[in-house]
Amino acid sequence: MAEVRLLLPVMAEVAEEKMKPDPERSRFPCCIVWTPIPVLTWLFPFIGHMGICTSSGVIRDFAGPYFVSEDCMAFGKPVKYWQLDPSLVRAGGSNPWDTAVHEASEEYKHHMHNLCCDNCHSHVALALNLMKYNNKSWNMVKLCIFSLLYSRYVSFGAFLKTWIPFVLLAGAMLTVILTLHLR
Repeated sequence: MAEVRLLLPVMAEVAEEKMKPDPERSRFPCCIVWTPIPVLTWLFPFIGHMGICTSSGVIRDFAGPYFVSEDCMAFGKPVKYWQLDPSLVRAGGSNPWDTAVHEASEEYKHHMHNLCCDNCHSHVALALNLMKYNNKSWNMVKLCIFSLLYSRYVSFGAFLKTWIPFVLLAGAMLTVILTLHLR
């Protein structure tokens, strides 16, 4: 019995270590991940491509019509992640997080992709709704806002990859406008 008590802190530490995101290996357990979409993100840096990860960190994203990819995001490796707390899952079952991600992915294999209303954000929202995450209702707008507020960049380079094109375009537009206006 004393040996079990000694092992409990070690087991808790190992479990905690398994839940840490590992950008080098592209493993983000129980996270929502985000990557920029060329041109679209350059114009609107809060809009990008989103996926949801299993408890082991495998990325699932609705990448196109009738296709949900696994560990190969449609627009490249994640630049941001939002770590979620699996203890806030309210659905029952033996592994509700992974079950919900799997069921949402299977459902979206039967969906036509639509940039405006049935897209990668909708896929993630369905997974969160199936697992009853935090007993809230999730949709693509809420996910976009929360991702913008709570996500962390995987590196400074990832931050630059997201914002530099927008800053350059905005600067160029401002320069043209000021040049034409000051004539």
